[in-house]
Amino acid sequence: MLQENFETPYYAVIFTSLLSNTSSGYEEMAVRMKNLAKLQKGFLGVESARADIGITISYWKTEADIIAWKNDIEHSESRKLGREKWYQQYQLRVCLVERNYGFKK
Repeated sequence: MLQENFETPYYAVIFTSLLSNTSSGYEEMAVRMKNLAKLQKGFLGVESARADIGITISYWKTEADIIAWKNDIEHSESRKLGREKWYQQYQLRVCLVERNYGFKK
């Protein structure tokens, strides 16, 4: 299910990644981080897909909310493990969403 439109402006954090050959524990940590993010101030929603490239987009009310999430101790530890074990490469982009629209049957 795709996220519905949020009241603009808001922020999107786009995280793209390539996994390494060692993915033991990755799925459990990804679920934990998604559940923890939902508890954070300013969190609006998340969408993700994984095939060859993983794409996760999280939506936030403010840039300050994103920074607070980045500085969360458990989230910081998961990023460290990601760099050490799970990711070959990743890219993170923070975007201000000024307009959105969609279609649904």
